Amino acid sequence: MVRPTTDPIIVAPTNMPFRADESLDLDALARNVDKFSGTALSGFVVGTYGGEEFHIGEPEKILALKTVVEAHANRKFVIAGIDALSPTEAVRLANLYAEAGADMVRVRIPPKGGKANTAPIQEYFEQVTAGSPIPIVVIHQPKTAMGIDITGDELSDITSMDSVFAYIMSLNYRYECRMSQFVNDKVKFWTCNGTLLMPGGMIGAVGGCLLFANWGPHIARDIIQACIDGRYAEAREMQERINHMDFVGMSWGVGVQKAGLNLMGYEGTVPRKPNLPLTDAQLAEMKEALIQAEILNSDGTPAPQI
Repeated sequence: MVRPTTDPIIVAPTNMPFRADESLDLDALARNVDKFSGTALSGFVVGTYGGEEFHIGEPEKILALKTVVEAHANRKFVIAGIDALSPTEAVRLANLYAEAGADMVRVRIPPKGGKANTAPIQEYFEQVTAGSPIPIVVIHQPKTAMGIDITGDELSDITSMDSVFAYIMSLNYRYECRMSQFVNDKVKFWTCNGTLLMPGGMIGAVGGCLLFANWGPHIARDIIQACIDGRYAEAREMQERINHMDFVGMSWGVGVQKAGLNLMGYEGTVPRKPNLPLTDAQLAEMKEALIQAEILNSDGTPAPQI
């Protein structure tokens, strides 16, 4: 296990390649991971929305996790995603994923239901942190972009728990600007989105978990590093280059992730239905966005990732 010690730390939802019959292609996954292991990507996140978590079952997720662990061969690290309303279920999954080789688990903050007789969110994470054999990455990802599932005091309590490694902010940047001050100093503060790399860095983010890192982990790293160093003009120049690509990715979903990887020489394949591949017009716009971001050269070939 290679657990990160130096910032910036950049991780991405790991693409699940599928064959024509929609079966999971573990050989293609292993080849992709081996190739990614030579890039600036710090680690892999298996079982997230960007990695089609709702389109694969638990047996496939375990197989994918084991494949990623074996393929990166101690060059990177692996986070397994958990989205469970019950802390008992979250603990079960944390142990299952640890046995499969995960180095950490990413646990989504359960949505606020506003219902009576609901235990405090701190109790949820007390049970999960006590029962998980590996560190926890907490993610704030409400169902709506401007939603709120946690308060500052709750976040302070949760990030004070021993095994919490990082907190991933939500898309609600206005809210997260205030929330960053409640993150315990021992816990890493990560941004969640390519467009929010520089804004996140300006409020203290030292890493990120984002779809864009599938295509430009080196750029994500460099933007965060520039913010850490106070080189904001450089960060802004890089940020402006990638905004179109990130907008496309957030607008068209997992098909963009896969198509971009295909253009870059990976085996992104196609989405599992009901998601569909990009149209020709979408593919053309995405290609131009990748060129603008300097991820592809002007002739459409992959640019060096340094």
